[in-house]
Amino acid sequence: MKLRFVHLVSASAVLTGAIAAAVAAPGAAQNNPLRVGMVAVSGAADDFLGSVEISITNTSRKAVRLPKWQLPSDQFDAKLFNVSYNGQPVAYEGAMVKRGLPQAEDFAILQPGQTYRRVIDLSAGYDLSQTGQYVVSFNAPLQHASTSDRVMLHQANGLPMSAQSAPLSLWVDGLDQLGGSKASPAAKKPPVGPSAMVNGVNYVGCTTSRTSSAGQAVNAARSYAENAKGYLNAGTVGPRYTTWFGAYTSSRYSTARSHFASIDSAIDQSNGQITINCGCSSSAYAYVYPNQPYQIYVCNAFWNAPLTGTDSKAGTLIHEMSHFTVVAGTDDHAYGQSAAKSLANSNPSAALDNADNHEYFAENTPFQN
Repeated sequence: MKLRFVHLVSASAVLTGAIAAAVAAPGAAQNNPLRVGMVAVSGAADDFLGSVEISITNTSRKAVRLPKWQLPSDQFDAKLFNVSYNGQPVAYEGAMVKRGLPQAEDFAILQPGQTYRRVIDLSAGYDLSQTGQYVVSFNAPLQHASTSDRVMLHQANGLPMSAQSAPLSLWVDGLDQLGGSKASPAAKKPPVGPSAMVNGVNYVGCTTSRTSSAGQAVNAARSYAENAKGYLNAGTVGPRYTTWFGAYTSSRYSTARSHFASIDSAIDQSNGQITINCGCSSSAYAYVYPNQPYQIYVCNAFWNAPLTGTDSKAGTLIHEMSHFTVVAGTDDHAYGQSAAKSLANSNPSAALDNADNHEYFAENTPFQN
């Protein structure tokens, strides 16, 4: 069904100031080379159909190399848009993916002056069915992105720059809903295979060997969650806490404690609530749909990971469980131990919203008090 498009504010921005500043080498800095523009796509009579056109332009004289998942696509396997309705956040309904280090084939290259354009149907990843004012912005952290002279796109504080648009303001008038035209994220899930219930956990499309391996990971994740919960319930503020969640405040500490109480409760469920789906064959570790608890899709990197320790099977399950809206509702602001530590140091609030920080706190490798 069509929604009447009433008001549009164009969105185009080049990041400036602290966000745009980057440290290439001691004493050297650069501006963010990527300019992002966003406009609404309308049909006849200015009907807004839920789609926006994104343009990302390399404004520099050097090529820019960035992971493909930092570019908008219709896959919705990364949360690249911030959407609000009448001032309230609209929940993201696409996949949240735990990724490892990108390989050569994972990168896209934007040549100097080149523009990447894509029309994105936002209704496939966000609920736009309500009448009211929506504000949409594009915001992709550029972790692992660099220019052709191998200068990483980092801010002065060491965190990645972001490819970010100005807000796009839309009024959607709709007793009509996107209904039949809305592409459900479920359509992108792996095909469902044979299922089996083992020790209270449901396994879908898993071989006997993988069921056993994933079952061990569930048990190890339960131990991780219990240990993390106990640490926080005891009120401990040691290097383990400050490394992964930053400087102490009572409010942030309370948030961390609440998150791990919820993670522990969720991972302990043993009456079929948790589903491990082995149907993913991508190079990622795992992914979930945050509004669809408690199904976790495990991928190739998961099977190659150790049972416990850094970026382990057990830690991956903690990471994914934290994403569910009914658990901790975490995001993916940064991947990897180094980036997670930098995030905790420079932006503790974002660290408390980052799934990898929760994973590394739970894995506690190397051990810290």
